[in-house]
Amino acid sequence: MAKLFLGLDSSTQSLSAVVIDLDKQKVIYEKSLNFDRALPQFKTQNGVLPQRDPLVKHSRPQLWAAALDLLFAGMVEDRVPLRDVLAVSGSGQQHGSVYLNDRAAARLAKLDPRKSLEENLRGVFARSTAPIWMDSSTTQQCAQIRKKLGGIQATAEATGSDAFERFTGPQIRKFYQTEPEAYKKTAAIALVSSFMASLLAGKLAPIDPGDGAGMNLMDIRKKQWHPAALKATAPGLAKKLPPIAAAGQVIGPVSSYFVEKYGLNAEALATVWTGDNPASVIGLGLVKPGMVAISLGTSDTFFGTMAECQTDAQGEGHVFGSPSGDYMTLICFKNGSLAREQVRESYGIKDWNAFGKLLATTKPQKDGGILLPWFEAEIVPRVNQPGLHRFDLEETDAAANCRAIFEAQMLSMRRHSQWMGVAPDCIYATGGASNNTTLLQVMANVMNCTVRRIEIAKSAALGAALQAAHGWLVAAGQSPVWAKLTKVFAAPVPGSEIRPQKAAVNVYDELLKKFALCERAALESLAD
Repeated sequence: MAKLFLGLDSSTQSLSAVVIDLDKQKVIYEKSLNFDRALPQFKTQNGVLPQRDPLVKHSRPQLWAAALDLLFAGMVEDRVPLRDVLAVSGSGQQHGSVYLNDRAAARLAKLDPRKSLEENLRGVFARSTAPIWMDSSTTQQCAQIRKKLGGIQATAEATGSDAFERFTGPQIRKFYQTEPEAYKKTAAIALVSSFMASLLAGKLAPIDPGDGAGMNLMDIRKKQWHPAALKATAPGLAKKLPPIAAAGQVIGPVSSYFVEKYGLNAEALATVWTGDNPASVIGLGLVKPGMVAISLGTSDTFFGTMAECQTDAQGEGHVFGSPSGDYMTLICFKNGSLAREQVRESYGIKDWNAFGKLLATTKPQKDGGILLPWFEAEIVPRVNQPGLHRFDLEETDAAANCRAIFEAQMLSMRRHSQWMGVAPDCIYATGGASNNTTLLQVMANVMNCTVRRIEIAKSAALGAALQAAHGWLVAAGQSPVWAKLTKVFAAPVPGSEIRPQKAAVNVYDELLKKFALCERAALESLAD
């Protein structure tokens, strides 16, 4: 019998599955199901329900349940040997919340395989829709929670992050304030991850420290619910939240619903899920302190692993629990690929290859030019007024601006990640722009760190599958080592290593000081 492990990822727009064979050390199956296309009856756009208020972003938990049925049916049709799956784990889009009434637990325990999950769950929701991470309608609630916890630094120190609109705690507070009767009828509050885990387990599932940290409700060091944060959010909240348990910890056997309906192994273990970001940390193999990934996407993200918890006094970065038992950090920079694209297009450069060649014609610190590319309101640093800021940089110099945009993005990452107290040992670059070796050389030089490219399309689902394997091995009395477990699955692209160039490193060490002064001056001018 093969040792197969199933990882699921319920993201904003899709539900994905990855099956790994642990003995053969390979992925044997992967599939994604797009919500809009596969389930048009829910009338979502990019996985989100249309709203009159652009700040409100909700989806339906019934959609995620219906997708789980469809995905399992697809695996049966594709002849995936579900009878050989030993454990299932997963990840969910972080911060989204599901509100269940007092009928939910009993209904989960008796899921009827003759009906769909959607039919089984009728009448169990205290709230018909679920606010998701894109929702930014809770600014008032964030301010209230932050004030009660003592300000930005105190909130981050207590919970791992400042109070953010997309986080679950402010969403719960808004629900309590605007729909008090519905809140009163809520018996259990789940995250997307724990809701999906509950379906697999046939019982209300715990929340793990990775996803729990994305709520502004968990004591980031004790990895338990924070009494003051709960009190600041809503009355009686402690009774509505499940316990916190480690990602991958066994909840119990999988629900008989999946055994009888889809032929899933009756002895397969259902385990605790995590958030998509912590799962991606595992899927990318970032299981040792000092390992960092930079994702060059629509937004650029800097994330990695810390052994000891450090929090950001400015409240710009986030700290979550990692499935490895350590801590993961995440910093999101909104002006990522779209900012690079705007610079490229403004100079009539047709493609990224030409952009890279033009950048390569210049040297680091081209006349000390600094570009602050805040084409849109920025998250890090906090910038509410979009605008481009140039220092010692001629707008007419296309090559210098191509270099300056990426230098600025990397210098910003270096500057705004210093609160972690750990310089990266190795950076794994992913995302569309990671194919450009000229850009990666800038990254290596600015960060003074070796860069390797990694290409894993479904890192969260892969991380979930590895999480399932780790949980099964622990339950079997073994002591699996994360680095060994992830080594083959998360190997970087062969021959992709780029080392820093000493002369350029020295230049950027000096330029960082000027960058900090320019950024401060720009922020002060906006404040004035």
